[in-house]
Amino acid sequence: MIIRKAQWLPEILLGDFYGQKPAAAGVSPSTNIVETDNGFRVELAVPGVAKEDIKVDINKDNELVVSASKKSETEEKQENYLRKEFSFLEFEKTLTLPEDADKDAISASYNHGVLNIEIPKKAKTEEEVKSIAIA
Repeated sequence: MIIRKAQWLPEILLGDFYGQKPAAAGVSPSTNIVETDNGFRVELAVPGVAKEDIKVDINKDNELVVSASKKSETEEKQENYLRKEFSFLEFEKTLTLPEDADKDAISASYNHGVLNIEIPKKAKTEEEVKSIAIA
């Protein structure tokens, strides 16, 4: 008699069964968000992805959208032997921008597999007091 336990199921099947995507699937990069007095810094771990394959946009819903698409293929030929390997990486991460974000001053840099996005806060302006004449 063979008794099988649930442990033999691959992690990816268990993740789909419980409605979760496992972290190993690589569909979304790890993200850190830091708030400072002057703004926000978003750090995304995207190792192995070239800067040219990453896209950062602001959509009409005031959301920061970070996406990447990478395709790689290798081919090796030898006597009566052919091996071709390929891989695909694609993700899209959407973050809602805070109301005080200065969308015109957002900047991004990429260094050693980490994408850094700087989101400055708008300068606070003191409201002017305006007197209204009574007629």
